[in-house]
Amino acid sequence: MFGLGWPEIVIIAIVAILIFGPKKIPELGGVLGKSLKNFQEGMKKPDEDNSEDV
Repeated sequence: MFGLGWPEIVIIAIVAILIFGPKKIPELGGVLGKSLKNFQEGMKKPDEDNSEDV
């Protein structure tokens, strides 16, 4: 996963918990998931926006 091993992932998780707190992590995960979903949907339909300009 992006060239990261388990030690790096654990360190990133610990830093995220220290910065945001354990209560904010699930909220951030939900927001990130929704953002990725919207981005993927936008990538599937790139021609709809450009067809009006032609």
